[in-house]
Amino acid sequence: MKKYAVILLTGLFVAGCMGRPSGGKPLARINNYEISEAEFEEEFKASPYIHNDTVESRGEFLNTLINRKLILQDAQKKGMDKDESFLKMIERFWEQSLVKLALDRKSNEIAGSAFVGDKEVKEAYEAMFKEGKTDKPYDQMYQPIKWQLTKQKENQTMSEWLISLRKNADIKIFGGLVPQDRGGK
Repeated sequence: MKKYAVILLTGLFVAGCMGRPSGGKPLARINNYEISEAEFEEEFKASPYIHNDTVESRGEFLNTLINRKLILQDAQKKGMDKDESFLKMIERFWEQSLVKLALDRKSNEIAGSAFVGDKEVKEAYEAMFKEGKTDKPYDQMYQPIKWQLTKQKENQTMSEWLISLRKNADIKIFGGLVPQDRGGK
């Protein structure tokens, strides 16, 4: 699956560049498409070839890049870029990427905002000790308990954010499916 995602990303990048000039000093031309030195450097730095940056590896990478452009040009000539299944794949990839980006940003925003005091840690430790879930001393359990409580608070904040999104949305369900109650309308 990862392999196909890489190919798709590469394809999207190249397909997006196919109709526009690449800008900068040209390094190579493949039919009507020019690869600029800047584009080559950007692509090379993002490739595994960067780990062995030699004249030979750059030449190999340029051959790989040229082959990729030729394959993409051929696919476009055949109309594959307008194929319904291809467009659906792009849509799914776009949605997944955007959801991941939004969740990552919200997670980063939330991270570190949850405060857990010593009193909460002590209470959690005493409850664990009383229930027989630990026999370790408090000083050994302090950090793990604090980390766990912090994560719980961050997860709660994330859940509250999702609930607020649902509450502020106009959601209508048509048909027989009824979603589980997630705090929305």
